Order: sequence, then C-alpha cells, then structure tokens
Amino acid sequence: MRRRFFGTLVLLLGWIHLSAGDDFCTIRNTTFLSGERITFKVFYNVIGIYVDAGTATFAADLERFNGKNTYHVVGEGTSNSSYDWIFKVRDRYESYIDTQTLKPYKFIRNIDEGGYKKYENVTFNHDAGSVVTTKGVYKVPECIQDVLSAIYYARNIDFEKYNPGDKINFTMFMDDEVHNLYIRYMGKETVKTRYGKFKSIKFKPLLIKGTIFEGGEKMTVWVSDDANHLPLRVESPISVGSVKVDMMGYRNLRYPLSSMISFR
Repeated sequence: MRRRFFGTLVLLLGWIHLSAGDDFCTIRNTTFLSGERITFKVFYNVIGIYVDAGTATFAADLERFNGKNTYHVVGEGTSNSSYDWIFKVRDRYESYIDTQTLKPYKFIRNIDEGGYKKYENVTFNHDAGSVVTTKGVYKVPECIQDVLSAIYYARNIDFEKYNPGDKINFTMFMDDEVHNLYIRYMGKETVKTRYGKFKSIKFKPLLIKGTIFEGGEKMTVWVSDDANHLPLRVESPISVGSVKVDMMGYRNLRYPLSSMISFR
C-alpha cells in the first residue's frame, strides 16, 4: 500500500477510532465547535537541524449534506515554496460528519505530492455496513471512520478510562482497505513545543510500514490535557531523517486552552 506524506500526517493527528465492539459508537461531540481552525507547522530533520518544510490546516464548519446536519471538515497540507523543489505537496482532504453520531457520510481526497496525484471519493452507507469508492463497494464494520473524521471523533474519547501501557483498538477505512490498528496510551506529561509548554496526553500509534513512515510504535503524539484534546505535537522517524509537527495556531476553541503552562 502506498502511504503518502500529508495523508499520513492526517492519520497521525487523528491517531484513533475505537473498534465497533467498544461502547464508543455512542460518543457525542463535547470538544469542538463549528468555526474551529487549527494550524500546524511541519519540520523536517535530516542532518540534525529541523527546517520549516510545510503547513497543515484543519477547519470545521456546520453544513447541510443530503438533508442532514453535518460538520464539513477540511484538512489541507502544502509544502513551503522553498521546499517545493525537494518534495512539492498540495493536498486537500474533506469529510462530512454527522453532528449527532460523528460518523462520516462522505470523504474526498485530492492530493498532489511530488508529482504523484490521486483523487478519491468515498460514500459511507452505515445502515448497509458498506462504503462505495471510485474503485468499488467494500464491506466495513460498524462505526468505521475515514482518516479525517477520526480526528474529530477521537477528540471526544474519555482518556481517564485508560492506564499507561493500555492498547486502544481502532478501525479505519483508507486506500480501499479496512485497517485494524491500535494506539498505546503512554500517560500524561509536560511537553514543550514551538508554540508553548503544555500539560499533555501522550500516545504511540501502531503504523503500517509505508513509503515514508516506518511501521511499529516509533511515532509519538501529544494532545492537550484539557477539554479540547487539541493535537499539539507529532514526532516520528521517516525513511530519511525525521519529522516533527507542531500546533502553531488556533481559533474558536470550545473551551479555554487550560493545559497551556506558558507561551513559547
């Protein structure tokens, strides 16, 4: 399976969708509002120095879709102009998510990464337990999420139910496949990012080996230890060097960012 850069970044920031056997199919949104905006900087390290390689943004807005109330969430990733000659990225991901159940109805991926282009359009039929893509019809388990909707779904998980070292199973539909993965909850710690110092929740997601990221539990993710569960930092080795992704800006959070200890 060919796993590309920004798609993997979206997956990293989403980190989790719990399996249908858990009681999380009934999760309701208590963490984000329509109008929320989050910006991340992507830093690349190959010789011991992190350089600013690109930007990722995530936005959520209320929108009617096929007569239903949905959150229309959009994730976009672009490489900086000074980095384009090495690996140019122009990616856009969209998902229409039910406001009550947080299940996706539609997922759209339109990417251009280093000359590799792909368009994907996925329609979810939760009643039938299937999805329809540009390549065919696939059976999927209950509560399946797409790579983008999982970000917002996961932010509503009650992390107080877990102990350090616990595995949390998840299922996700991506690249015309159902992936059965997990994250390992690592507990809580203070993390210092380029934006500031935060009280955080720490994870190590299990990744499938791809063209850029290594498989296993080599990646680490930190999210804010407050009611927003805002993604703060992602770190991982890659095929050449390593990558670090830091939250660098936000607007219209549902709650104050009380996990922040200091600014920069």
